Amino acid sequence: MLSALNGKKDIILFDGICNFCNSYINYVISHDQHNRFVFASLQSEVAKELSAIHHIDLQDLNSIVVIHNKRIFTRSDGIIHIAKHLKSRWSWLLLCVEFIPRSIRNYGYTLFANRRYSWFGQMNSCVVPTQEMREKFLT
Repeated sequence: MLSALNGKKDIILFDGICNFCNSYINYVISHDQHNRFVFASLQSEVAKELSAIHHIDLQDLNSIVVIHNKRIFTRSDGIIHIAKHLKSRWSWLLLCVEFIPRSIRNYGYTLFANRRYSWFGQMNSCVVPTQEMREKFLT
């Protein structure tokens, strides 16, 4: 499956047990009008394989990961990359954030990421996508 993508899709790795993260991925799916993105949870075997290929240490990374060809976007850069390709009235707001220095953006991202479980909760296991969503998930 991974070799079939061959750089044609951007891969988003996300925390599959995080309630907020799952809601965000559902938002991305519903606004991805050009069918640009495919998804895998950070807990999946696919994520482990991709982390080995792209030399990403998933253990120390508390972030969304976007793989675009051979480029890796994490933290606020990942969110901005996604926003640039969505058809949403809120995307412009995230694009404005791009002008804030990366160190400040990532500080805010990390503060949020470290509190996401206490604010939004977490699941015991990753969500199983609906039948119509399955084609967007790497397994």
